Amino acid sequence: MKAAKKGSDSLGREVRIKMSDDLVWGVHPVLEFVQQNPDRVNELIIQKDRRGKPITQLLDLAKSHGIRYAMVDRIRVTGNKEEPVRHQGVVARGTAVEIRPLTQLLERFKHDIEQGMLPRILVCDSIQDPHNLGAIIRSSHAAGVNRILLTRDRSAPLGGTAAKAAAGALSLVEVYQAKNLADALKELKEAGGWVFGAVKDDDAQSLYQTDFQIPACIVVGNEGQGIRPLVRKQCDILLSIPMAGTLDSLNSSVAAAVILFEMHRQTLIENPS
Repeated sequence: MKAAKKGSDSLGREVRIKMSDDLVWGVHPVLEFVQQNPDRVNELIIQKDRRGKPITQLLDLAKSHGIRYAMVDRIRVTGNKEEPVRHQGVVARGTAVEIRPLTQLLERFKHDIEQGMLPRILVCDSIQDPHNLGAIIRSSHAAGVNRILLTRDRSAPLGGTAAKAAAGALSLVEVYQAKNLADALKELKEAGGWVFGAVKDDDAQSLYQTDFQIPACIVVGNEGQGIRPLVRKQCDILLSIPMAGTLDSLNSSVAAAVILFEMHRQTLIENPS
């Protein structure tokens, strides 16, 4: 159990916070973070002028869990040259999500199959944009797929940007990590899973002619290069999304959402209750 921390530090000034992977910002992402994982929160920083029920909830949670918090005049997050951070006057520092080992994923996957269930895993092959990664996790949770497998290297950090894009879903899914994704997929196949790779090839199988009523791993590739060759070799079925327009591909987060919800649609047909 976490030792109790001091309560409020009323600093009464502008606080500058350097951008880092351990930051989560925005009223609702921070509230979700604290509600789901209070033991991973190291500190809360809140502007004094913020009011409303979510702020009251945050302060109550901080006091009940012994989380140190500071009330300040203004927050400025520095070091992010890409875009300003719209923190809404609320910033948390801590570990936003637990990264679980591949061995645990394999154990749970095998167990579900043995119990006659149809486990699903979303696999992100080197997704490097945290906005895309967060959006993919949000769509995955909404479509009922709550196990996410990431690459250890060349993957976007699960910090504040991803948490903001995930809109609270980051704390509601299980995130696993693989050192070698091709080997991990091979082990999942040996456990009874089928691997589907999302590609834009003309000769790939149509998404809408694909039966997902089996233990499934859906692989979505990098924003630029797509699924890497060694990972692609482990795919049992390569599938594509039929499109009517002149563009030949979709953003990785959009493609993931389309595939995930087609899989969810099939599940609803098979189990209408």
